[in-house]
Amino acid sequence: MAVRAFLAATLVASAMASAVTPIQKVLELMDGMLEKGIAEKKAEAVKFSAFNQWCGDQTRIKTNEIAAGDAKIEELKATIEKKASEIRQLTDRIDELDEDVGRWNKDSKSATDVREKEAVDFKATVLDYTESIDALTGAIAVLKKQASPTVQAEAFLQVKRQRLVPDSAKSALTAYLQESQEPDSSQPDEMLFRKAPEAYGYEFQSGGVVDMLLKLQDEFTTKKRQLEEDELVSQHAFENMLQQLTDNIENAEHEISKKKQLRAETEEAKAEAEGDLAQTEKDRAEDQKYLDIMTALCEQKSTDFASRQELRAGEIEAIQKAIEIISSKTVQGSGEKYLPQLVQQPATSLVQVKSGDMSPYQQQASAFLESQAQSSGSRLLSEVAQRVAADPFKKVKKMIKDLISKLNEEATAETEHKGWCDAELAKNKQTRESRSADVAELTAEIEDLTADIAQLTQDIADLAKAVKELDEAMATATEERTSSKATNEQTIKEAKEAQAAVEEATAVLQDFYAKSAQATAFAQQSPGEDAPETFEKPYQGLLPEGGSVVDFLEVILSDFVRLESETAATEAAEADEYKEFMFESKKDKALKQNESEHKAQSKVNKESALHTAEEELKTNQEQLNAANKYYEKLKPDCVDSGINYEERVKLREEEMQSLSEALKILQGQDLPTMG
Repeated sequence: MAVRAFLAATLVASAMASAVTPIQKVLELMDGMLEKGIAEKKAEAVKFSAFNQWCGDQTRIKTNEIAAGDAKIEELKATIEKKASEIRQLTDRIDELDEDVGRWNKDSKSATDVREKEAVDFKATVLDYTESIDALTGAIAVLKKQASPTVQAEAFLQVKRQRLVPDSAKSALTAYLQESQEPDSSQPDEMLFRKAPEAYGYEFQSGGVVDMLLKLQDEFTTKKRQLEEDELVSQHAFENMLQQLTDNIENAEHEISKKKQLRAETEEAKAEAEGDLAQTEKDRAEDQKYLDIMTALCEQKSTDFASRQELRAGEIEAIQKAIEIISSKTVQGSGEKYLPQLVQQPATSLVQVKSGDMSPYQQQASAFLESQAQSSGSRLLSEVAQRVAADPFKKVKKMIKDLISKLNEEATAETEHKGWCDAELAKNKQTRESRSADVAELTAEIEDLTADIAQLTQDIADLAKAVKELDEAMATATEERTSSKATNEQTIKEAKEAQAAVEEATAVLQDFYAKSAQATAFAQQSPGEDAPETFEKPYQGLLPEGGSVVDFLEVILSDFVRLESETAATEAAEADEYKEFMFESKKDKALKQNESEHKAQSKVNKESALHTAEEELKTNQEQLNAANKYYEKLKPDCVDSGINYEERVKLREEEMQSLSEALKILQGQDLPTMG
């Protein structure tokens, strides 16, 4: 009150001083406040608009930078992974080639050792055959000449000493000597036989021993010839195998060198990408940190701005409303004139109680039933309460008794009906669940089979396309290889011709400038005072320029030499690459064709399984539809009754209990009055 009195006195004094009324002064003050509030609100909005624009621009810029960083990071990671994979593949290939080289060297040594052993065995065996043939030849000659027994014995002993002569032949020779000679103790062991002319003449004439020796001679000669032919074949096979192993080793070592160089280059590229990745991740993290701080600032500023603008708008609205009220013609005395009408009078009750001649027990019973109806939500009790209040007393009692009896009958009937419903619903639920599960399983199976068939169809098409592309690639590679080979050969030829021409031009220039360095083309002249500028030195040719030309020619010559060398190396590398490409392409084509055949067979099998599943789905769906149709038939009587069975039983029991209590209240009329 003191504050209000002070403000009022201040306004009155101010109004008197300025010759305006207090209301006018208040309006002036509020107008000033309104104008200032609107201006500050607008200025604040302008400042925030610029700030918000900055937020949007920076958000866009930083978001783009972060997105670019993320893309670059993913690209660098992919590059690093690709390089790592290439390094692993190159390392695996190098290890594989090293293993091959080691194996081929070992094979070469083993083959050489075996060949050397075979050669030693061959020489020994050939020597045996040669000695045996010589011994047989000598023995045959001795027998045919009918030499003395001593000579025959020596010839036969030479034959018997041969390792290759079979024991049967040796035995035959021994028997022959024993039959044709008598032992002589005065002679050495090899001359222990003395000639028996009759036996000797018989054997010689029969020719049995000679035939045997001739046969052995032919056999040994044939085997020796076969052995020599086999040795030539083995030696040729060994040389071919050794040459193949040598070529394999040279090719592998050449490829190892190329792979190692490529691996080093790949490792360098990978390290560079990893450095770029680290820097990019650092830059991206800094951008993200800046964006997060800026976003938080912008969001906080936005929230504060919205709150401040709302507060300013409310303030302006309040000031405008106050100005409207204060500036109205009816301000003075408005409180005394209008406030009393603002006080609300107690509303009259809309519920009119009909008393009439209704019994107090009826009133009590009606009120009790209405209370029970409200607490339980029973429409039946509410209707009965109205009937109790409206109907005659005796009719009310009979009505309640009839209702109690009817509710008992309904409870019994509903219990029986529920048992039947429970049994039918359980059976129907089992059928629906079983068929639903089958339908879902078959549907999923059909979807999987359909997807598999579609995938197989696509795979087969992709494989056919890939085979076609391989054929086209091989044809293109062959065409390019032929063209490139011709180009490389022409380049090498022209490079050689150019080298010869450049060497010739260089020789001509060098010869000229070597001579011109010693020549004097012009004598020095003594210029006069007014003479124009003349030559001051002897002319020896454009030596600096000439020297530069020669230098350039030498560079050009070295370029042509390098061109020839690099083109030759390129031709060799392209030939190797073409050979490897064609081998891998043919292998890949065979694999793809084989895979396509397998997928085609798998597609046929899955299409058959799909047809079977669709037939089963149709049958199960029909059974499920029948079960659902029966369930819809059960729902009106067994499911969709508004409330469930337990709630109906509870409500009915409450209604019966309430009706029984109401009946007791009504029966209390007959009781004697307490004095």
